[in-house]
Amino acid sequence: MKSKPALKVTGWVAKQRERLLALKDTLLDSMVGVGKDSLRSRAEGSEASAFGMHTADAGSDAYDRDFALSLLSQERDSLFEIDAALKKIETGTYGNCEMSGKPIPHARLEALPFARYTVECQSELEKTNRLTRVRQPVTSLFGLGEEEGGESEEEETTTETKE
Repeated sequence: MKSKPALKVTGWVAKQRERLLALKDTLLDSMVGVGKDSLRSRAEGSEASAFGMHTADAGSDAYDRDFALSLLSQERDSLFEIDAALKKIETGTYGNCEMSGKPIPHARLEALPFARYTVECQSELEKTNRLTRVRQPVTSLFGLGEEEGGESEEEETTTETKE
């Protein structure tokens, strides 16, 4: 079965595709490095002898591991954005705002090659997200929700109104 031929990309968009591919390679290399250095070495080395480890050392190792996982999560999100931009190049929609359909200025795309929105639309999204974002209450130290055994919101509300 023959696949659909890719859209021929030339000029500035071709340069952007090369930048995106280089950025993707850099992120993948970084993720592999973080995974090897922070996560695997901890599991093989210091965690094996955790019983003889000082409490502060164990806490420091746990912090390092959490920090590495946070970095990996952010890099994974960036990879998703890069892949989406590469797909837009293939379909011929790269450089168009997903919200307004207007062209994203080249200066913005050079600064952030996987930008999805114009500056105006991005700021509007951030403004509305800030207004609509609701922080979920933490019901336990482990972040359990009501279906996992935490208190329900109704109980918390009635407790607060009685005080």
